Amino acid sequence: MIIKRAIFTACAMAALATAQAQTPKVYTIEADKVKAHIEPTMYGIFFEDINLAADGGVYAELVKNRSFEFNSHLAGWQERQKNGGKGSVEVVDRTAQRPENAHTIKVNIESNTGSFGLSNEGFRGMGIKKGETYSFTVTARKPAGSLIKLIAELHNASGNVIGTGTLTPTSANWKKYNVKFTATATEDKASLYVWLKGKGVVDLDMVSLFPQHTWKNRPAGLRADLVQKLADMKPGFLRFPGGCIVEGRDLVNRYQWKKSIGDIDKRENIINRWNTEFAHRLTPDYYQTFGLGFMEYFMTAEDIGASPLPILNCGMACQFNTGQLVPMDQLDPYLQDALDLIEFANGGPNTKWGKLRASLGHPKPFNLKMLGVGNEQWGEQYIERWKVFTKAIKDKYPSIKIISSLGPFAEGKEFELLDKTFRGLGADILDEHYYKAPKWFLDNAKRYDNYDRKGPKIFAGEYAAQSVATGSPENKNNWECALAEAAFMTGLERNADVVNMASYAPLFAHVDGWQWTPDLIWFDNLRSYGTPNYYVQQLYALNKGTDVVPLLNDGAMVSGEEGAYATASIDKNTKELIIKFVNTTDKAKPVTFSINSTSTYQKTGTVITLGNYKKDAVNSLDTPTAVSPVKSTIGLSGKSVTVTVEPATFKVIRLKMI
Repeated sequence: MIIKRAIFTACAMAALATAQAQTPKVYTIEADKVKAHIEPTMYGIFFEDINLAADGGVYAELVKNRSFEFNSHLAGWQERQKNGGKGSVEVVDRTAQRPENAHTIKVNIESNTGSFGLSNEGFRGMGIKKGETYSFTVTARKPAGSLIKLIAELHNASGNVIGTGTLTPTSANWKKYNVKFTATATEDKASLYVWLKGKGVVDLDMVSLFPQHTWKNRPAGLRADLVQKLADMKPGFLRFPGGCIVEGRDLVNRYQWKKSIGDIDKRENIINRWNTEFAHRLTPDYYQTFGLGFMEYFMTAEDIGASPLPILNCGMACQFNTGQLVPMDQLDPYLQDALDLIEFANGGPNTKWGKLRASLGHPKPFNLKMLGVGNEQWGEQYIERWKVFTKAIKDKYPSIKIISSLGPFAEGKEFELLDKTFRGLGADILDEHYYKAPKWFLDNAKRYDNYDRKGPKIFAGEYAAQSVATGSPENKNNWECALAEAAFMTGLERNADVVNMASYAPLFAHVDGWQWTPDLIWFDNLRSYGTPNYYVQQLYALNKGTDVVPLLNDGAMVSGEEGAYATASIDKNTKELIIKFVNTTDKAKPVTFSINSTSTYQKTGTVITLGNYKKDAVNSLDTPTAVSPVKSTIGLSGKSVTVTVEPATFKVIRLKMI
């Protein structure tokens, strides 16, 4: 491996030396001629609960099936005994009293000696950090006369205790109990043991374990390292909660936002539609607790400076599954959900849903500006429902921009029907999706060059280059795919007067629990890393500028000629010129950028380089930054800058105006 790397480095250096001996190709930048405004929402984040992204991922709960609501009510749990302890566990059905949290367990301790209890395996194990404080909570009740002591223990993979806390239920009524303790070792495959001592009976529900240090240290909050990676992208928007989970395999299993807010133990669990979607990655233990619900989504968007973009079901289940439809005369509850959501996000304390938001700890409105009607729908049935939703929303909230689906494909009869229809109906924003081979992204960098400038705006809502085939479990987040996306994105930015939003998808994936690949950010129970694709997205988001200016080769845009792709923008806030240049070839390119501008520039600028890697280069948990940006400086000669762009490289150049 070391020898191969040395050979590759030597070859790259030789290519660089050859390039430096060549005459640089001259590109012209008309820095005073604004071509298009770049929206603050240009580069954002698409979140979906796939690949254990929520439960087992960004939602920091460590206990799987904490409220015993899986179809197999004790899934994730195993009865345990030690030192002669005896007992039994009974699942209690209380559907009539609490349909949203229908099951509890009754534990009968039959012996005064030893201990009896249950262990929980977590989400492919539990990630525990030495020195971290953990908060164990349980809702319990015990009949009079029962003297039950409860001991929570963390065990490492070898069975050793690495943290423990004790509490004693005291009430005959349901009551929440809590104990905190500190872990004595780090373990990525830990498990939780809940021991009960003392003869008697106790009822348990909502058995939970959270680290104290979550995102912004919110109790029972989000996993800090994963949210930090989102914040580090400085995204323009956060789309949530998906994806196909918005639709559900059937309408019973659709995402219902009103069930995802308020008290945690009143949020109705449902099975995740991705649990059996792919035969190659079956995950029958994949459920949604909605601990990460709409309130948390809105707050996270606010935390990271992103505009919230919720997507709602429009009365259609996933058309790749059941395709179940709500009759047109029964759409009112779905419409009301949309109207109520806008009031929840933006309403004042004198409104029903605004008052609820305030009672949940956020009196200030969330400033919702956009709303998606349906996820990846298509056909006449979608069009007729879209019309009803659009009229109802626009009649009450005319300023809300509606995101409209153009289906799951980037071309074809379904796409063409929706594109033509919605343009004729004056839609606000059209959502296009493409999961294609890297070559498609290179060939389609000009996709938006000839779109109608007076028509609807475009949201490139889901896209990712597929190294093998769309949906293949063999797809990799390699440099070839990331480089193709970087080239394609020059076309998005160059056409910012048409394309207002773009987001890679999917966002997160657990290394032991994924269903779909490639994905932007991978993680295990303790660590996480950004892929090469992540760094491409981040570089675009951090260096988007405010306005596009022409970058030309002999008067023409640079979009694939001789393997080069480029765009330029100015940032009126920082007074900088930003150049993005992608070299997709295996030869170094010496280039000169000649700047036509009334402004003058500082003598040195900043260069950020991502590339000169083999096409199959990837990042991993052990080498998280193998493919990552490197900063350097560059000198200017008047209004001209010369740089060599190495093979298979994406460069960003920032030049400060004086």
